[in-house]
Amino acid sequence: MTKKKKIIIMSSLVFLLALTAVLNVLLASNVFASDDAAVTTSNYFTTFRSERTTTRSEELLQLDSVIALYEEDSDKYKEAVNLKLKIVEMMENELLLETLIKSRGFSDAVVSIGMNSDNVNVFINSNELDYNTALSIYTVLKDEVGIAPGSIIILPVYSQV
Repeated sequence: MTKKKKIIIMSSLVFLLALTAVLNVLLASNVFASDDAAVTTSNYFTTFRSERTTTRSEELLQLDSVIALYEEDSDKYKEAVNLKLKIVEMMENELLLETLIKSRGFSDAVVSIGMNSDNVNVFINSNELDYNTALSIYTVLKDEVGIAPGSIIILPVYSQV
């Protein structure tokens, strides 16, 4: 094979490699962009709940393993049991509040109660938040769980379901 043919073949291979890399980047960015758009529109609430449930399940499994390791009289056992009870109570309150907020006419809502703070985040399926809506949600949270209005954060997330 002559030197000129080798150069042409090598140049062609380098060109094809570069073309493949560019196409790979373009296709990958289009796939990720369309996935992000899908999550932020119709699946936001479902994704949020799913991730929250997965995280809480992992936390409860870890606490169960700590509870199994220590005897009932130890401080670590009592601390793990108390933390597990706190998580279960938070889960129950979140579910109750989500149901009550949805009963106010929202197609979907997610409530997230902070573990280490008094903050409660409420995500509602709405394109805007007016005074009456916010007051209605504040009232539900204050009456049912006794949360101070200063600890409540309400965020509208418009999602076509």
